[in-house]
Amino acid sequence: MSDLLTHEEYVALAQGVEFPRCPFIDGKFRKGSGPMMATCNPATGKEITTISTANIDDVNIAVAKAREAFDQGRWAKLHPAERKDLLIRLCKLMARNRRDLAVMESLDSGKPIRDCELIDIPEAIHTIKWHAEATDKLYDQTAPVGDGAMSVIVREPIGVVGVVLPWNFPLLMLAWKIGPALSAGCSVIVKPAEQTSLTALRIAELAMEAGIPRGVLQVLPGDGPSVGEPLGRHMDVDMISFTGSTDTGRRFLHYAADSNLKKVVLECGGKNPAVVFQDAEHLDLVAEEIVKGAFWNMGENCSAISRLIVHKDVKAPLLELIQMRLKDWKTGDPLDPAHHLGALIDAEHCTKVQRHLGKNALSGGVMEGPYLPPTLYEDSPKHPRAREEIFGPVLSVITADSNESAINIANDTEYGLSASVFSANTRSALRAARELRAGTVTVNCFGEGDITTPFGGYKHSGFGGRDNGLMAHDQYCEVKTIWIDLSDPNELDKIS
Repeated sequence: MSDLLTHEEYVALAQGVEFPRCPFIDGKFRKGSGPMMATCNPATGKEITTISTANIDDVNIAVAKAREAFDQGRWAKLHPAERKDLLIRLCKLMARNRRDLAVMESLDSGKPIRDCELIDIPEAIHTIKWHAEATDKLYDQTAPVGDGAMSVIVREPIGVVGVVLPWNFPLLMLAWKIGPALSAGCSVIVKPAEQTSLTALRIAELAMEAGIPRGVLQVLPGDGPSVGEPLGRHMDVDMISFTGSTDTGRRFLHYAADSNLKKVVLECGGKNPAVVFQDAEHLDLVAEEIVKGAFWNMGENCSAISRLIVHKDVKAPLLELIQMRLKDWKTGDPLDPAHHLGALIDAEHCTKVQRHLGKNALSGGVMEGPYLPPTLYEDSPKHPRAREEIFGPVLSVITADSNESAINIANDTEYGLSASVFSANTRSALRAARELRAGTVTVNCFGEGDITTPFGGYKHSGFGGRDNGLMAHDQYCEVKTIWIDLSDPNELDKIS
């Protein structure tokens, strides 16, 4: 915690933060055509600021400006090394403003300041920098077509991209999207979650300061019907990249079908299992990974462990170790770096999580205002808590009679985003990793891979592409084949 300030210092910083208050369109902040929207601190319920929101008129203007920037080649036709340099300049500005960004993110989302400072802001900067560095290192291809022709297979930026963000990782998910999209040369319009618009607006301002041309990165705060749907239905938007709930993700597929068949990439919900086999070793370390995976970011994480499927022979000692670990996970004021859990995002979400709480919790189970401590229940595989995405710090513990039944229980879900398996037997662990129906499977740890590895889901958890890794660049590109005839006309005359 050496990089962290004191609670009092963060409170003082929060009092001096200047908040953006308008949509960012064509290189500047401008008053939106929609109503004013209050942005509230989830921890206190108090208004932080009010934001002028966008509506369909602003969407039309932003799309026109994005298309103009793209067609004129202000960004798309820059040399890849120039795009790289400007994105790295943005990263340097983010690093210079990292503490203000961390405080803004914590105030806006209820996230613990320790996570904002130590994880979200550094990872967001690293993500954009990683994709920036790849800009001038991705090669196109040729095909083996014989001596009479040459084929060139080139990747071209897809055009105008609409990015629709969730509220649980506002800045990090922004980086996951704009990093590869801007690297590819696209013009990007961001619709942040209405609960968490502040850091996206600030990043757009920093991008302009870094020298990224106007119209290339725009941010439209507002609600789904006013901004998200018009982006999804717009005939001049070439792609939508969405992270959020599965139900909302489905709507963007309908919007695309009803409009211009724009490309749609969805990263949606999860009900992610951690499977602990009978032969799992070092249960104290297993417990540490389970606690981290289940309760990091208050469980408001699409890849959070929400089902612990544990073999009956190791269940009792593992639960004892988990409950011991929970003593270190304190819940409270997000600006206090001693707290691992902050506030749930808003009253509506608190009500949703509250519906899943009941009697006989092994730990936690009682909500105090926007705060819920780490909560454990013993559940059957068919219990609603064990099947529905709660998006809170609630873990269902499910007993398995065998390793095989544990895998079957893990796969018995409509979701398939991530999974974890714990086993001392390498062969068993790797077989389980192959059998688990999820986009990311970790062995003897919890995680999502890193920036180099694709992230996305099977089944209802994802559609159309992957975030992270070099594959993320491909989804913001079209692929074109250029065929060149090299045959000798004189030879053709001889044949005829």
